[in-house]
Amino acid sequence: MTPLLVVAFLLVAAGATVVVLTREPGRQAVTLSVYGVLLTLLFVLLQAPDVALSQVAVGSAVVPLMVLLAVRKVRRGKR
Repeated sequence: MTPLLVVAFLLVAAGATVVVLTREPGRQAVTLSVYGVLLTLLFVLLQAPDVALSQVAVGSAVVPLMVLLAVRKVRRGKR
């Protein structure tokens, strides 16, 4: 395993920890987006470009957007 892959794995592990430990839903959506970018980088390094493209589209854009929209709707319902 190359040193670059080791660094990528460590970054993904640290990013996952940050996502889990983040309490506020808005910040969690942002950290989830950063985590998606880290996973994309890992997939590129593992020579899986098709998975990386899917990850960048879904994991970095769509899922955090859906979380933010759900949080917004829930907060509006409380008022």
